Amino acid sequence: MSLSINTEMLWIDTPQGRLFCSRWFPADGPGNPDKPPIVLFHDSLGCIALWRDFPQQLSQATGREVIAYDRLGFGQSDEYPGRLPPQFIREEAEYFFAHLKTALQVERFVALGHSVGGAMAAACASLYPQHCMALITIAAQAFVEERTLQGIRAAELQFEQPEHMARLKKYHGDKAPWVLAAWTRTWLTEAFGDWTIESTVDAIHCPALVLHGEHDEYGSALHPERIARLSQGPSEYVILEDCHHVPHREAPETVLGEVVRFLDADR
Repeated sequence: MSLSINTEMLWIDTPQGRLFCSRWFPADGPGNPDKPPIVLFHDSLGCIALWRDFPQQLSQATGREVIAYDRLGFGQSDEYPGRLPPQFIREEAEYFFAHLKTALQVERFVALGHSVGGAMAAACASLYPQHCMALITIAAQAFVEERTLQGIRAAELQFEQPEHMARLKKYHGDKAPWVLAAWTRTWLTEAFGDWTIESTVDAIHCPALVLHGEHDEYGSALHPERIARLSQGPSEYVILEDCHHVPHREAPETVLGEVVRFLDADR
């Protein structure tokens, strides 16, 4: 029998603007100290709404609170002031996540990120070693690979078609052009070309589960191998068959099964 899940929506104030946040937790309450909440970090075009029903499924499957937020500039959060800096991945962990952690009084947590959100989750695991109990990444990048750039260039051409931009506006409103530019213009610039996960993330001491689609159009199997090597605790990477860049949408039962198996090891 699946758990009954409650949802709460709230705003988190930061000096640069408000962050929109949602929480999912079992109906008997979010405060089980033996099961730290899972914090989700979305991808380059993502937001809470684009996780769809994955957070609820994750809460039901694990019996844990799940927290997701729209990064500044995305979804329902306030506009980001200016362009993303080259160090935006580390900035998310050092600055914006720190505000969320304080506002929600999150002491211990599991970090789970998709795509570039995976690098942000890894940065949080590194920066908060006493608080991050486990790291999970899905389709995360570890460096700027030519396959990554090809995928971004192809997507950039797709967004020249009005229907694709209209879909982006559905989730990000008037911020949609900024969201697209924050992805494409950041990753395709020369200044970002030498970015690596090692330049952003120091040692990770918690257990790590690194999931990657077999046919991911934005990164080869070199990425999960490299991310798994960052962990000085137990780590594993899993290549998901017949999956591309969004395994939690393409094969949700498989992803949830891997996450439950991993977290059931007292994490």
